[in-house]
Amino acid sequence: MASGTASGPSGSGTPAQNAQTLSAEERAEYDRLRRAAQVRHRNLRRVAASVLLVLTLVFSPLAVVAVWVHNTVADTDRYVQTVAPLASTPAVQNALVNRLTDRVVAQVDVQAVTNSLTKLLADNGAPPRVVDTSKTLTGPLRSAVQTVVHRVINRVVTSDVFKEAWIAGNRRAQSAVVGMLTGEGQGALKAQGDTVQLDIGVVIDQVKKRLVDAGFEKASAIPQVDRSVTLFRTDKLDKAQNAMRLLDIVGTWLPVLTLALAAAAVWAAPGHRVMLIAVSIGIGIMMIVLLVGLAVARRVYLDSVPPSTLPPDAAAAIYDTVIRFLRDSVRMLLVVSVITALAACLYGPSRAARAVRSVAERGTTAAGHALTRVGVQTGHAGQWLARHRSWTSGVTIGAGVLALVLWNRPTVGVVVLVLVLVLAVLTITAVLAAATGRTADEPHPSVP
Repeated sequence: MASGTASGPSGSGTPAQNAQTLSAEERAEYDRLRRAAQVRHRNLRRVAASVLLVLTLVFSPLAVVAVWVHNTVADTDRYVQTVAPLASTPAVQNALVNRLTDRVVAQVDVQAVTNSLTKLLADNGAPPRVVDTSKTLTGPLRSAVQTVVHRVINRVVTSDVFKEAWIAGNRRAQSAVVGMLTGEGQGALKAQGDTVQLDIGVVIDQVKKRLVDAGFEKASAIPQVDRSVTLFRTDKLDKAQNAMRLLDIVGTWLPVLTLALAAAAVWAAPGHRVMLIAVSIGIGIMMIVLLVGLAVARRVYLDSVPPSTLPPDAAAAIYDTVIRFLRDSVRMLLVVSVITALAACLYGPSRAARAVRSVAERGTTAAGHALTRVGVQTGHAGQWLARHRSWTSGVTIGAGVLALVLWNRPTVGVVVLVLVLVLAVLTITAVLAAATGRTADEPHPSVP
């Protein structure tokens, strides 16, 4: 019976017993195939991680622009915050004042007024010298009219009334912004052919009222046509509108997809920490490229706007004001990328990283012992923190990341604030873990 039991099926033995039945050649071949399979598996993970990394880097600038477009277009408050400073920008105010002054003065027929005065003097028997002198009043009269009109318009444009009207008009015209970016509908901001125009009808109405009140009754006859100012002209407007439509559609999901691709790249890579550094550095580089692209686009935009259409300083102010939130977001992501890469490096095995961690640990330990000497001891709570140092650190860092993700439009200042808070919590946790009241020669309590 004993021998029968021992001679049971070979499959019932343990893997170690089965391995003992292999010959030396078979064992060597088995080990070779196993190593080859492991190499192939690691190579596949590297290839997958590389592809995911490339997709992340390609999508990251598009995601930033998509979020900016989506927030600027879909969020009325954000849109008003974007365009509100234009009403207080001196360059834009001067451009509007000059443009409106020229249009109003053009409606005043100064030559007809001079001719009527000359005829009236001649009919009433005025001396020929006086009649001839009246014919030269066209220039001075036009200059006087222009001075008065410019002063009235400047008073309107630089007043709080205009700023309030500007904000209220832009808030009501949110649908017009959507129409401009998508090429559908009309409103305060609209696209016509290859130009983008701003309707300034509200300003003209205010100017007409002020001029009439100042004694220029003919100002009420200013026609209702040509009530817009061309912001810029480009033959690429159709392509830009198509790109804006696409970015607006994917504005919600493209950032999520980019984050998922970045997380998948880190997870798929054989070295998670190294891939995290690569992703962070790559995204930081792409943000620098995007900043350079915005600077180049600014130069192209300014070169495309003729001075007769819009003064260069006003065009520059408009561009800088409109994209300032986009530029802030790019800078914020650049700072986050640098911080993430540095943090991943500090958790690595390099000599510099070990030295930094050692200095930090000695400092927090010394602070904890100092608390103990003055009678402040954390006892079992500190021992629990000491046993679960990795877990508590991960939770703290994760909370900081979650705060940035959930923060409504974080800025560089917000990132620095969150970083300081995370470092403060990590430091306090380490100090409390060292202030348990145990002496250096006491054994560390075992993990339950």
